[in-house]
Amino acid sequence: MTEWTFDRDSIRSFRFVDAGMDLATGEVWLDYAFDDSPPLRERLRIPGAPFVLDPQRMSAARRALRVLHLIAGVSYYKAAAPLQMEIGGLGLSPALHALLDSVYQHGLGEFAHRNGLSMRARAQFPSPKSAPTPAPSLGLPSTALVAIGGGKDSLVSIETLRKAGVAQTVTWIGSSQLIAACAERTGLPTLRIERQLAPALFELNRRGAYNGHIPVTAINSAILALAAILSGHAAVVFSNERSASYGSLIAGTGEVNHQWSKGWDFERQFAGLLRAEVAADLDYYSLLRPLSELAVARRFAAIDAYDAHFSSCNRNFHLLGERPAERWCGVCPKCHFVFLALAPFMSKPRLVGIFGRNLLDDSSQMPGFDALIEYGDHKPFECVGEGKESRAALAELSRRPVWQEDAIVARFANEIAPQLDAAVLAIQPLLIPEGEHGIPARLWERVRADFGA
Repeated sequence: MTEWTFDRDSIRSFRFVDAGMDLATGEVWLDYAFDDSPPLRERLRIPGAPFVLDPQRMSAARRALRVLHLIAGVSYYKAAAPLQMEIGGLGLSPALHALLDSVYQHGLGEFAHRNGLSMRARAQFPSPKSAPTPAPSLGLPSTALVAIGGGKDSLVSIETLRKAGVAQTVTWIGSSQLIAACAERTGLPTLRIERQLAPALFELNRRGAYNGHIPVTAINSAILALAAILSGHAAVVFSNERSASYGSLIAGTGEVNHQWSKGWDFERQFAGLLRAEVAADLDYYSLLRPLSELAVARRFAAIDAYDAHFSSCNRNFHLLGERPAERWCGVCPKCHFVFLALAPFMSKPRLVGIFGRNLLDDSSQMPGFDALIEYGDHKPFECVGEGKESRAALAELSRRPVWQEDAIVARFANEIAPQLDAAVLAIQPLLIPEGEHGIPARLWERVRADFGA
């Protein structure tokens, strides 16, 4: 980028330059630019090539690639967050326009909050045109690409689908050795998709680009949708529970949802777009959508095959490819929440053995747990459950002698619980499946009893 100088505040437009794929190698490329800058090229590689597609499936793959190109641009757009979006070529359907507006507005909500920006004044896509011809059914095999992240949620989905007799391929993006170890532990077929961000993006960061959280699940969902078309799978399955639809309540700002693209609003829009405009028989859903985080934790506690392999600590996933020696840092919001969520459903020795320490008996970590229960602070910008779930978990532990003397539990019982309505601290109502979901009816009938519905 030697002939073009990046000046964040003078950039007028973000351009979706080009996207392509090589069926012989599985290589995919996505090109973007600011104003007249050289292109920023992202690369992916989907295993299984060469791909031989009939004309209908080739057309669906091209449509899926376009959706991916437009969604994945959020990683680069945020560097300057200009007003104008130039998409070139075909216009946007009303459904695709609405989805992109949501991804760039709500998916960048935390980014905007931290950078003092208003996304409503930015990321203006061209007005939509008429809807395209409805997508045909492709006759895809009734197998699922199931996203695995190395944590408890995706492992619960994998084991639930296994019990329901659904053929699945465990899939992840990137080079995390921790995720690879969990995937291998399942004993199922695996698919690792390579993703390389444009190297020039890191140079822009050094030159003063805006930075912050992006809707990674939206990007990963679009990648897996393309992979499903290429490799022949009829479903893309994620493991986002109903708690993901609720954000952090910020004084003077309102709700900001760190995990917006894990929520029901994104799932509903993205699933509808795929069926309408990519392939009518391509399902996209979260198997855990009707469950709370606590209900997921209860189901995970009934499985012990992954105790020595799983980790939900996001600090580990900041490492590029390494398999960390310690799977839990013990001080981040994810560690706090997962420990607390599992505690009502696991024996204390087993849980402490997994984490290597008792996080609920460390008084120095009280501020972190206060944020989880929204006591004097807002819910952390992390993928953690609702405040009412954390409060109910602590209330439940405060009634159990084995936990009562631990510092965090004792302080909750003595100082915080008396200020709360005891009627809203019950844990059992939070374990009942409820709410909207996109699980196909034929599968829901097989798993609903397991979920307690």
